[in-house]
Amino acid sequence: MREVVLDTETTGLEPEAGHRLVEIGAVELINHIPTGRTYHEYVNPERAMPKEAFDIHGLDDSFLSNKPKFAELAEGFLEFLSDSKLVIHNAAFDVKFINAELHRTGRPQLRRDLVIDTLDIARKKFPGSPASLDALCRRFGIDNSARVQHGALLDSEILAAVYLELIGGRQPDLAFTASLARGRESSSDEWRPEPRGRQLPSRITDAEAAAHAAFVDSLGEKALWRKFSP
Repeated sequence: MREVVLDTETTGLEPEAGHRLVEIGAVELINHIPTGRTYHEYVNPERAMPKEAFDIHGLDDSFLSNKPKFAELAEGFLEFLSDSKLVIHNAAFDVKFINAELHRTGRPQLRRDLVIDTLDIARKKFPGSPASLDALCRRFGIDNSARVQHGALLDSEILAAVYLELIGGRQPDLAFTASLARGRESSSDEWRPEPRGRQLPSRITDAEAAAHAAFVDSLGEKALWRKFSP
C-alpha cells in the first residue's frame, strides 16, 4: 500500500484572495514504512510575498523569483502523487491551494476520497487536547527541534512520524509482514515441538491432591469429573 505524506507553504490563507503555493514537500510510505523517496519543490508564486507569510516560512521574493511556476511542475507533481492516499495535517487548507493551482493549469482536482487528515484523526483520538503538529510531536516524543520555521519537506517528514504513531505506533505492519515472510520461507509441513527428554515434576502438593479427591467424592458417583478423569 502506497501513501504520500504531504505539506505545502503558501503566500497566505485563501487562494480566492490571490494567494499561491510557494513550496511543496512530500514523503513516500509503502505499507506505512518510509522508503526514502521524497518530492520537494519551491514554487514561484508570481506575486509578492506578504510579511506575515514570510515570518512563517522565510521564503522571500528574491529567493522564489527564479523558481519554476506551478504550471511547469504540475506534471511531475501529479506523477509523484499517482493515485496514492494523501496524508495531510489540516488537509482542507493544503487541498484547496493545490486544487486552485491545478484548476489554473486545466487539470483535474485532487480526489477527496484519497485524502487522510491527521488533524481529524488526532482530534478523535485525543478529544479536547491540542492537535497541532508541534503538540503531537511533544505527545509522541518526536524530535522537531529543526523546525525553527515551517518548511514543507521537513514538516512532511515530521508528519510521517506523527501519522505512524496516530495509527498505532511506528511501522505497525512490520510484525505482520515478518510473520508472512517466515511463512513463505517455511516448509509446507506443520511445525511441532520436540518431546521433552523427561516429564516435568508435578507442582501439586499432597495436601492439594487430597483436597481435590475429597471434592470429587462429594460430587457423587455420576459426576462428570469421574467420566473424564483417569
